[in-house]
Amino acid sequence: MVGATGARSGGDGGLSGAAPCPGLTGYTCATLTVPLDHGGGDPGRLGLKVAMADNVTAPKGVLLFLTGGPGQPGVPFVERLSQKMAPVLKDYRLVMIDQRGTGGGALQCPRLQEEMGSSDLTPPTVRAVTECAAALGPRRRFYGTADTVADLELLRQALGVRRMTLDGVSYGTYTAERYALAHPGNVARLVLDSVVPQTGGDPMDRVALRAAPRVLTEACRATGCTTDPAADLAEVVRRYRNGPDVIDALTTWEFVDPDYTEMIGALHEAATGDPALLRALIAGAREGGAASAEELSQGLHAATLCLDGRFPWGSSDAPVAGRRGHWRGRPRT
Repeated sequence: MVGATGARSGGDGGLSGAAPCPGLTGYTCATLTVPLDHGGGDPGRLGLKVAMADNVTAPKGVLLFLTGGPGQPGVPFVERLSQKMAPVLKDYRLVMIDQRGTGGGALQCPRLQEEMGSSDLTPPTVRAVTECAAALGPRRRFYGTADTVADLELLRQALGVRRMTLDGVSYGTYTAERYALAHPGNVARLVLDSVVPQTGGDPMDRVALRAAPRVLTEACRATGCTTDPAADLAEVVRRYRNGPDVIDALTTWEFVDPDYTEMIGALHEAATGDPALLRALIAGAREGGAASAEELSQGLHAATLCLDGRFPWGSSDAPVAGRRGHWRGRPRT
């Protein structure tokens, strides 16, 4: 059945509970019901929150905006995006969804969440990871990108549209690409911002590690600094053994100061024996990256990356005992 929101209701893939979004004029919120296991082997249902603009007859149809992470919800960003995209939304009907495992249905891993916040790169403790795995249990295998793609197809059907425009940012681009590959006839347009490619990804992020000296050197040249940040970076990592903390802070710092002025100075001070400023910047980046599971679920982040990723030792099903040998290039039996 298609209701006033232009959506089918009832059953798996149906939208229910449609009502005006609280505090948001011109949008209707509802719940999309999807199976936990799209393969049908395991019982269970998930309710995913959806926000839909009320301009059902928008001339260019639905624009489904996909947030990043993995782990970010969608609905909390509707107000901000509707303001930034106002000129475009005269022609499109903006729709956003809290993907499975995010927002009000966030996967909860308290220790992992506390240790990582919104970071992709902070190395968690073994205890945080094992506690998260135990808390999620076997259901963690239903939180890969393929599961989200299947949810989005049910959303399209529930909206009663033949095709959608998908707009993704960061991990959202990966999800949009996967949807387009799975359902090419159902995609009107793709808009990709900060693209995550389908192939060639490195779970160890060695591309970023190799790029850091070059980026810092170019930033130094652009601002006229007089130090050698590449040499300072190498000395800092050698002396303090804090490579993961530094690359995490550098990744965050690009949003704070794209010229890296303060970070370059801190690296030089640390390289010459005074790490106080660098440690303060690292701590500040971590503190500023604090986030609740509802803001960015690290449980979902871990589950998705483990399911999607291909590692030197194989998939996430590979026995833990032999992984170190594979990473070192010496497979163990």
